[in-house]
Amino acid sequence: MLGDKIAEESGRVVGMRVLSVDPPKMETTLQHTGKMLGHETSSSITYVAVVRPDGLLEGEGQGIITTHEGDIVTFTGKAVGRMTGKGQAASFRGALFYNTASKKLAKLNEVSGVFEFEQDESGNTHQKTWEWK
Repeated sequence: MLGDKIAEESGRVVGMRVLSVDPPKMETTLQHTGKMLGHETSSSITYVAVVRPDGLLEGEGQGIITTHEGDIVTFTGKAVGRMTGKGQAASFRGALFYNTASKKLAKLNEVSGVFEFEQDESGNTHQKTWEWK
């Protein structure tokens, strides 16, 4: 069951590179800003997506989130997605696992986040994450 929203962020693709052509595998780096548990944040995220034989995308990523007060959260995640239009437009659904030493954000150490991620053909991104209860 979905719980409260943990975070909502928007941003842009700032880098891409081809890791393999057989199978097709791309690395994408994002810069995001938004809110996490009520705190303003900036994030750097890198994910790798592999095209599976069925045409779906299998993604795996990691990131560092910094609040404007200086708290740091790291995370890893896995997702399944699909291409949604021209260029690199894609949509993913997946789970995130957090780690932080911040007392204000310590709740994140005890939850799994489930997310929706959208990337348009111009490289604009948007992500919403909820607690999985």
